[in-house]
Amino acid sequence: MQYLISMYQPAGSGLPDPEFLTGVMREVDAIGRELREAGCWVFGNGLHAPETATVLRPKGAEVLVTDGPFAEGKEYLGGVTIITAPDLDAALDWGRRYALATTLPVEVRPFQGEG
Repeated sequence: MQYLISMYQPAGSGLPDPEFLTGVMREVDAIGRELREAGCWVFGNGLHAPETATVLRPKGAEVLVTDGPFAEGKEYLGGVTIITAPDLDAALDWGRRYALATTLPVEVRPFQGEG
């Protein structure tokens, strides 16, 4: 099965100090290497800030294009990783590692049509 691991960042917090961020990136890179070695890696990357988003909304036969995030909130999607795992427990193990490495809330969700 494929799972989406989503990492959420607090809105308005800016970047953490460089020393902390270096440690986080070292841990995240290590997890990515282990996922690749285990044959579980599909795709992953960080996202730009939510104000770089463009929202497309259908309105009849037209599509309305607006700048900014779809919704405003206290947290925003900061990055995603897609993995393959034999079951939810295995996917949650990878998600736990990301949560501990990044100190951010992490959501693990299976894709539809899998399993």
